[in-house]
Amino acid sequence: MGEGDGNPVARAGRAAVEAFAQKMLQTPMRRAPAKVTDRGAPGRGRLIFALDATMSRQPTWDAAQQVQGQMFAAAAASGGLDIQLVYFRGFNECRASSFMRDGAGLGAAMAAISVRGGQTQIGRVLRHIRAERQESPLMGPLGAFVYIGDAMEEKADDLGRIAGELGLLGVKGFFFHEGGDAAAAACFKDLARLTGGAFATFDSRAPGRLAALLRAAAAFAAGGHKALRDRAEAGDAEARLLLGQLK
Repeated sequence: MGEGDGNPVARAGRAAVEAFAQKMLQTPMRRAPAKVTDRGAPGRGRLIFALDATMSRQPTWDAAQQVQGQMFAAAAASGGLDIQLVYFRGFNECRASSFMRDGAGLGAAMAAISVRGGQTQIGRVLRHIRAERQESPLMGPLGAFVYIGDAMEEKADDLGRIAGELGLLGVKGFFFHEGGDAAAAACFKDLARLTGGAFATFDSRAPGRLAALLRAAAAFAAGGHKALRDRAEAGDAEARLLLGQLK
C-alpha cells in the first residue's frame, strides 16, 4: 500500500482458541472500521509490541515468548497497560492482534505464530502505529511502541520520515536490536531518536537483558517518565539506559 492508503493492517473479530492465528490475528489489507472494544480501555496506557518474525529471528522469538508476560507485570504497578502484538514475516504478511490486557492473551497470540523467511516490513509497521495513534484519540494514550528486530532491508530515509511523524504525534519508539548488523543498528538508533524514544542492543543468548528492556518500556508506556525514573532510581540499569535517551 502507498502512504495515502490508510492503515495497512485490517482487523477481524476475536478468535476462538483453536483458530487464534486465523481469526484474532488480522490479514494484511485495508483497515475496516473497528469497534472501540478492539482499541483498548479508556484511561489505560497502550503499547504496540512489534516483532520481526522472519526466519533469522527464531532464537529471539522463542526468548520473547518466555519474557513477554513480564511487560504486564511491570506495567501493573504504573496503572495498567493494553498491549497489541504486531508482526511481519513471509511474503507481504503483516498482522496485528486486538489490544490485550494480560500476559495470557499475548502469550497465546505469540504461541500461534511461527517464524518464516521474508524481507523486513518496518515501514508497514510504522504506518500501522501512526494510524492507531490517529484513529483512537478517545482511548488510552498510545505513547510508545517496542520494535524488536535484527535487520533492515528498506530505505532508511522512508522509515525516518514516518518515525519523525510519530515523534510529532508523541509516540516514542523503543528499538531493541539483536545481532551484529551494524547498518541495521545505526538505522534503529536513528529511528528511536526521531521518535524521541530510545535504542538498546541485546543478545539472544541473554534473555534476561531483553526481559529487563521490555519491563522498562512497559513501565514508561503505563506511567510515563515518572514510572521509568522510579525504576531507574531503584537500580534498574536498563531503565536508566532508556531514560537517558528519552526526549
